[in-house]
Amino acid sequence: MSGYDINSKRVGCRMEKSALHKESIRSIKQRLNDKLDQDTLKILEQDSRKGVQDLLTRYYRREKKQAQLKKDYQLKFKYEEAARAAGYQCIAGVDEVGRGPLAGPVVAAAVILPETCDLIGLTDSKQLSEVKRDYFYQAIQREALAIGIGIVSPEVIDEINILEASKQAMLEAIESLELAPDYLLLDAIELNTVIPQQSLIKGDLKSISIAAASVIAKVTRDRLMSRYDRQYPGYDFLSNQGYGTKKHIEGLKQLGVTPIHRRSFAPVRAYL
Repeated sequence: MSGYDINSKRVGCRMEKSALHKESIRSIKQRLNDKLDQDTLKILEQDSRKGVQDLLTRYYRREKKQAQLKKDYQLKFKYEEAARAAGYQCIAGVDEVGRGPLAGPVVAAAVILPETCDLIGLTDSKQLSEVKRDYFYQAIQREALAIGIGIVSPEVIDEINILEASKQAMLEAIESLELAPDYLLLDAIELNTVIPQQSLIKGDLKSISIAAASVIAKVTRDRLMSRYDRQYPGYDFLSNQGYGTKKHIEGLKQLGVTPIHRRSFAPVRAYL
């Protein structure tokens, strides 16, 4: 005969339920910082205290958001997985930032990620806060198999136009990769290269590799503009990254054009 006693299990459950209902709300809040099993959650759902129910509501909302993030994250591997299924191994996501500013370079990044990586929540850099961008910048540095950067100066932008300069920055980023890519995923652009490529509209929202490149390029350029803000005070480059904000235009009016301004851009030409 088995030594298992179903009645002792029921008593244990009643004791656990009683113990949970006697716990302070602060203690339960600490419990809810971790993922709880269904039995514990059911017991807490029966707790009549409003504070506990409010904590549970936030817990379920957080879990739902996390589940959606995981779902969205898996979808971001769709194009990389299709490329691997076609026989490609080193897939580089490529993106650029800085087409629109009146000052500063255009910067591109190329990133090759491993088949699996822990970058949940990564998306288009424009949709991330500065804190999140810095977090993912460090995470991508740890996770990536290779990262390449391309930077094209304002002088070259003026000479060949911003679209061609953006393409040149992308090609430079690809060429600077320590691993040679055999397939490219690009954000709404096509490059003159023998490497097979796929251009995706809103690629930084659809591809984990392009999203990674977007963050690397954005943080790299923002840090450059921060240095330029100290070198050329009065234009608010730290806040506007070279875009034509009111403070930037006021700086142009009062201080004139700097060496990092794009002279071919109409708002700058007015102050030459």
